[in-house]
Amino acid sequence: MEITNTKNIDNLFVKILVHGPAGAGKTRLCRTTGGKPLIISVEGGLLSLRGEDLDVMAVNTMDELSEAYLFLADFKKHKYDWVCLDSVSEIAEVCLSEEKKNTSDMRKAYGDMHDRMMNLLRKFRDLPMNVYFSAKQQKLQDEITGTIIYSPAAPGKKVGPAMPYLFDEIFALQTWKDEQGVLNSALQTSRDEQYEAKDRSGALAQLEPADLKHVYDKIMTPTQTTMNLKEK
Repeated sequence: MEITNTKNIDNLFVKILVHGPAGAGKTRLCRTTGGKPLIISVEGGLLSLRGEDLDVMAVNTMDELSEAYLFLADFKKHKYDWVCLDSVSEIAEVCLSEEKKNTSDMRKAYGDMHDRMMNLLRKFRDLPMNVYFSAKQQKLQDEITGTIIYSPAAPGKKVGPAMPYLFDEIFALQTWKDEQGVLNSALQTSRDEQYEAKDRSGALAQLEPADLKHVYDKIMTPTQTTMNLKEK
């Protein structure tokens, strides 16, 4: 058994999950990587990327998604440094639809979908490259306190709540209009009373620009000031 030291940890990749409402700009984030991304599109809603020079792999089944994973896992055969899955919520819908065809027991279908999705998310997360997952956003209410929390969405009661545990970086995509009516957006990086979010790198401010390259650069080269603010 080998013993290492945390001082020697050198993580070259970021693994990010962003959740937000429809039209907030989750798909548009794919164009902000600053690298060479491959977009795996399940939604098919790529109109917001029209005019961009980005490679897209459209998938419609879980088998096709598995083929996409095998292609990316052989990193010597491709040129991509980012993979963007748009979106995890739609992938879960496809997975559930396939599981429902295999059984008439809906509890089993949802259970099998959960197991299959967790395995799939871990596999893509652990690819030797930067990973961006987008997800729809759902509103959940605590049955005891009545508190409302916005978090990643997926069919069933287990996949959505489980997703934040799989990633070090979970962001809520926030949008608002300024006094001139111009739409602005930002990534909320830490949890508050309403939004599920976290930044285990400790390098990010509460709100960061909706720009994956900016986030990547900041995580890779955290400033002492930011680190100190996170510790307080």
